[in-house]
Amino acid sequence: MTPRTKPGSKADRDALRHEMAAAGCAVGEIAIEMRARYRMRAREAWRHAHGWTLQETADRINDLGARRPGEAVAADASLAAKWEKWPGPSTRRPTLAVLLLMAAAFGCSVEDILDLEDRRALPESDLRILRHAAAPTTGAEQPATAPVPPAPEPTGEALVRTAADESAAWAQWAEASNVGDIALEQLLADTRALASDYLTGNPAALFLRTRAMRDRIFALLEGRQYPGQSADLYVAAGYLCGLLAWMSSDLGHLREADTHGRTGWLCAELAGHDGLRAWISSTRSKIALWDDRLRDAVNHARRGATYSAGGTVGLLLACQEADAWSMLGATEEAQSALVRAVGAREAVSGVDEIGGLFSCPPSRADNYAAAVHLRIGQPGAALQETESALALLAAQPVRAYGTEAQIHISRATAFVGCGEPEAATEAIVPVLAMPPEHRMDPVMRRVRELSACMARSSAAASGATVQARRMLEDWCLDSAPRMLALSPGDAGPCLDL
Repeated sequence: MTPRTKPGSKADRDALRHEMAAAGCAVGEIAIEMRARYRMRAREAWRHAHGWTLQETADRINDLGARRPGEAVAADASLAAKWEKWPGPSTRRPTLAVLLLMAAAFGCSVEDILDLEDRRALPESDLRILRHAAAPTTGAEQPATAPVPPAPEPTGEALVRTAADESAAWAQWAEASNVGDIALEQLLADTRALASDYLTGNPAALFLRTRAMRDRIFALLEGRQYPGQSADLYVAAGYLCGLLAWMSSDLGHLREADTHGRTGWLCAELAGHDGLRAWISSTRSKIALWDDRLRDAVNHARRGATYSAGGTVGLLLACQEADAWSMLGATEEAQSALVRAVGAREAVSGVDEIGGLFSCPPSRADNYAAAVHLRIGQPGAALQETESALALLAAQPVRAYGTEAQIHISRATAFVGCGEPEAATEAIVPVLAMPPEHRMDPVMRRVRELSACMARSSAAASGATVQARRMLEDWCLDSAPRMLALSPGDAGPCLDL
């Protein structure tokens, strides 16, 4: 004997849907039967008529919104359930934009997913828009009608009730949100993943992913959400702008990088987030350094250090200040900043909010210290820093190829300074083996600095040094910035961002 399914259970609903579909019933007819048989609300009935889960419904709404300018939402199963059960306890009123997206996903009109209870709870302004949208239009000219006189202002008890109704309507408007808490968590998790992937992944592909994520959050911010949710969206947008700034500068586009940096700073200000302020300051310091605005690089690093932010950003900012002072030839200031970096390293507390690119592990700090020691004429100290950095890097679960390359370059430069050209040639072998898509602009600049150092050394005329400089020159000709700059008619690959 076949066991009977429980009325209203998923198995029962699926059986009804399959039976009606087999009989040639349309989805709308199935939804009507679902409502009548199981006493469902309209939106829930349409979802079950399609056989979708709440998450599948949310995904379809998100996809439709992403294809419509200014209508992006970030729904999840929890938010879809609240929209579905509204009006009721612990629910959330769907905006007109959400209702239109939901209707489009179900393949019906907005009127089909609204019942009498919905219409009683909707603000009069929304109902007027819906009535206007549903009104039939013809090409015939409509007869002129006398203007309707405005309704008289209520008085007495009617005035009090009207004022209360207006407050309730505004509260329903203010309560609506186009993003759920789970969706916010996912957006921040995706931002963390991008910041981590950039340390080891293909920069061109990650640029596209980061840009798409930023655009999605910008679209959400054009909608409506609770103030705390808006702040979280601004934080995510700020970090993504910081990533785009860092990526753009790595590809040699410093002006564009600075634009992303300024937008990231605006997001930090709008969110009132000190951690983001500090990391954007670090990003802008890096951009200014490679743009030869060395005083700006110092100022950005010092500005970032004024914010109370946990994690490792204080360590990175001190390293960046030392880096900028060393390029200015200010030995005393550079050494003082290195001392502060040591103190910041010992005082690190908590974890970095995003991590990945927005973190400063000890190997990254040692890399900065090595470069500073080289510029202030201390190759022996630089060599010790590179040995420490490589040992620390080997123990890390994720090895950033850009940091690792710069450590090897500093090591080779230190060997040149110590009068060991053969060791310098051997030290650059890992750098020469880097794939072209990983050869970013800062690494290329460091390679050119190494080549210039070799040309000034006492072994400049030796065969080993000449051969090494020729290999470095060839290496720079095949790099990520050069690949991205090639037009389709040029020889070699072209990556269109």
